[in-house]
Amino acid sequence: MKTRIQKFSPHQNAKVFAALMAVMSLVVAVPLMLFASAMLPGGRTFSMSAVLLLPIMYFIFGYISVVIGCWVYNLLAKFTGGIEFETQSVEE
Repeated sequence: MKTRIQKFSPHQNAKVFAALMAVMSLVVAVPLMLFASAMLPGGRTFSMSAVLLLPIMYFIFGYISVVIGCWVYNLLAKFTGGIEFETQSVEE
C-alpha cells in the first residue's frame, strides 16, 4: 500500500528533533569536550559555561532548522505531491 506524506507539522517535529539533538549533545559532545580539555596544553580547559551552553545551542539551532525544513517541504509538497513510501502488514 502506498502512503504519501502531505504535510509535516513544523512545531511538533522541530520540538522532538531539537530535544533529541540536545540530549545527544550531552551524550556525545560534552564528554568529547571534557576529554579534549584534558589534552589542552598548559592545563587549560573549556569553561563550564561552554559545556552547558552546547546543548542549549543544539536545541535552538536544531529547532530553527527543522521548522525551516518543514516549511520548505510543505511548500514544495503542494507541487511535487510529497514523499511516497510503501507499507506492508507483517504478522507476528
